[in-house]
Amino acid sequence: MARAPIQGEGFPVLRADWLRWKSCAPGKGGNCVAVAYDALVIGGGHNGLVAAGYLAKAGLRVLVVERRPVLGGAASSEPLFPGFQVDCGAYNGASFLRRIVQDLRLKSFGLEFIDAPVAAHLVGLDSPSLTLWRDLSQCRASIARHSPADADQYPAFIQQMASLTTVLRETMTLAPPQLPHLEVGELASWLRVAVKARRLGERRMMDFLRVLPMPVADYLDEWFESGLLKAAIASLGVVGRPLGPRAPGTALALLYQACSDWETGLPGVRQVRGGMGQLGAALAAAARRCGAQLRTGAGVERILLEGDRATGILLEGGEQVKAKAILSNVDPRRTFFDLVGAEYLPVSFVREVKNIRFRSAVLRVNLALDGLPDFSPGHSMQADAPASLSGRILVCPDLDYLERAADDAKYGRFSERPYVEAFIPTLLDPSLAPPGKHLMIVSAQYAPYHLVESDWDACREAAANRLVSLLSEYAPGLDQFILYRHVLTPLDLERQYSLPEGDIFHGQMDLDQLLFMRPVPGYSQYSTPIANLYLCGAGTHPGGGVTGAPGYNAARRVLKQFPGG
Repeated sequence: MARAPIQGEGFPVLRADWLRWKSCAPGKGGNCVAVAYDALVIGGGHNGLVAAGYLAKAGLRVLVVERRPVLGGAASSEPLFPGFQVDCGAYNGASFLRRIVQDLRLKSFGLEFIDAPVAAHLVGLDSPSLTLWRDLSQCRASIARHSPADADQYPAFIQQMASLTTVLRETMTLAPPQLPHLEVGELASWLRVAVKARRLGERRMMDFLRVLPMPVADYLDEWFESGLLKAAIASLGVVGRPLGPRAPGTALALLYQACSDWETGLPGVRQVRGGMGQLGAALAAAARRCGAQLRTGAGVERILLEGDRATGILLEGGEQVKAKAILSNVDPRRTFFDLVGAEYLPVSFVREVKNIRFRSAVLRVNLALDGLPDFSPGHSMQADAPASLSGRILVCPDLDYLERAADDAKYGRFSERPYVEAFIPTLLDPSLAPPGKHLMIVSAQYAPYHLVESDWDACREAAANRLVSLLSEYAPGLDQFILYRHVLTPLDLERQYSLPEGDIFHGQMDLDQLLFMRPVPGYSQYSTPIANLYLCGAGTHPGGGVTGAPGYNAARRVLKQFPGG
């Protein structure tokens, strides 16, 4: 008997009695028992958990299988050092959809966000630092110390960014149009986006279309004169991307970065209290409350097919699990080539998937510190230092610095002087470390996956030493504060978190890999050439980052495809 469904807002209510499988073929591990589910999610990252939560909420019998011993994927926390809780992957929840928090009642499972008062603090050596506060008047005062003209321009810039991102925000929870074919419902949804764009007014709408392909450096040159200010803002357009600020399309990346968070200023850090792992824990608890089953330590060997249909999965231990719908939270390349097999797919589709660009950009170093380092110019701790360091701490004094760092990576080298983004989460949440201690999460760009003169296993520690040495120029004595350190190269990100080639977005978010071209043209609506197999991860629209949108959209697509009752 199907259990009673829970009403889901905006989702059809389904009975969970679509199909019951009666037999199971032996797997390589011996006899196994195949259990039938309505939907099976491969990968317990945050998008997989979001999809599972919505499917279970609509009344489906759902199983999530995760290879690692913990849920959350790259949005997870681990006790890497004694007494410290470390976000090993993502640490910023600013882009996570508020709708999901409400629909799945995540706050009832302990989810709590802490907003940093500072968006970015760009440190200087001998010149004053620049602090971009979330409070607009406070931020203008900080900018005015570098350029009064820029301080006057800044509110208009923020207003334009806020209005332009309203259009992008509307697309986040819509399946991209399957060009050239449009269903009536899809047409209505995208007409609403067009109406939203038209409401910008002719000037703003033209600005939006003009900005999309622009280099972020050119866009910011139109607004500001301060090199520090332009570098601080431009850094958002290159985060996680192997591109410098003069590359086309980086202005669009700036819009995409936390596109729901421009209303009050430059997007900042929204930290999850207790670490990002608490987001995964809340999503898992919500999915379980709705009836979903979650299994960790359950790697998938392959997706089972009958003809051109997916019918279940074979786990690494030999167990088969059957399901009506299979959702893969794994990146497209691994889903189709490792779990399905290229021989079962159309030749043209295989070619398209092979051409998806996966490119790493980030080296990650997690530091446990014995105290708070001093990043003040002249190295005399300022009165507002703890607050000013509570957001993103940036080492990128100007646009040329960013561009030179990216140039090294073009030729297969880790940047000689990398762009650095550091974050001290213990300033907002002291519970993450023992009393008086601090964590520093450090991301360095640019770190190409393919090195020409070495490999990441051989140069891991040397790269980390270079990063610590650079930071020590801005915070002398930093190395004396370090109690423990943990290094994640692009290769480590691939091995541990299944990020292809260390690409945190599951495929670069360039103009030709967005919207109806993500993951490939013709398959932008979460379906695949294999019937009953869907994608729900960051390799689909709207892309990477901790948004939950791919999982949300994929769940809606599955429920639309199977309106059983």
